[in-house]
Amino acid sequence: MQWLRSLAFIVQMYLAMPVAAIIYLPWAVFSPAGAHAACHAYCRWVLWTLRWMVGLRVEVRGTPPTDEVMVAAKHQSFLDILVIYNAMPRGKFIMKRLIMFAPIIGQFALRIGCVPVDRGKRGAAIKKMLSDVKSGRQQGGQLIIYPQGTRVAPGVSARYKVGTGALYEQLGQPCVPVATNVGVFWPKRGITRKPGLAVVEFLPRIEPGLSVADFMARLEHDVESASDALLQETGLDRSLT
Repeated sequence: MQWLRSLAFIVQMYLAMPVAAIIYLPWAVFSPAGAHAACHAYCRWVLWTLRWMVGLRVEVRGTPPTDEVMVAAKHQSFLDILVIYNAMPRGKFIMKRLIMFAPIIGQFALRIGCVPVDRGKRGAAIKKMLSDVKSGRQQGGQLIIYPQGTRVAPGVSARYKVGTGALYEQLGQPCVPVATNVGVFWPKRGITRKPGLAVVEFLPRIEPGLSVADFMARLEHDVESASDALLQETGLDRSLT
């Protein structure tokens, strides 16, 4: 039964995407504010239907930023993208360049100021990312990056990439770390969405001025420690995930 409920949720979630895009398209063409409004409306719809169709509630802890900061988040599934973006007024992501060509998602992502990057030689990719972020800073907002570069299942270790440290150094802005346990309930792959309470937690800021090495060590410690604590809240042991 939970599998069928999850399937119905997923189908309507993707059907709602073009509906929201069409409704907000005139405003989005006129102003990036319209694109943000469309994305926020879609996030709210998905989170609302997730609760009554699947039985999965979402809780945001901490203080989501509203000023110009870098947000460095744990990434476990599509759900944390929705929750993190919805919690802030003008979020924009560092995203894979391939997403640019995805129908609807790609066009609205570019309209809200997301920065596409190529996955390739690390040095060239970081240099291009820094250049693109610098050219788009006039849009303001909260720049969201996933330091591990991909979705990582709860309890699984993965390297934090130095590009996040390079951005921290270049931007000279505070960094807001974000922890989560959403992957327990909404996995990276598969249909079933589990009922329960998924949490996204905005952690205390890391102010500018640290060396890249010290920043990366602090970021990884804060995010991983808090994510492990959230994982324990679900009743699962890290060693068993």
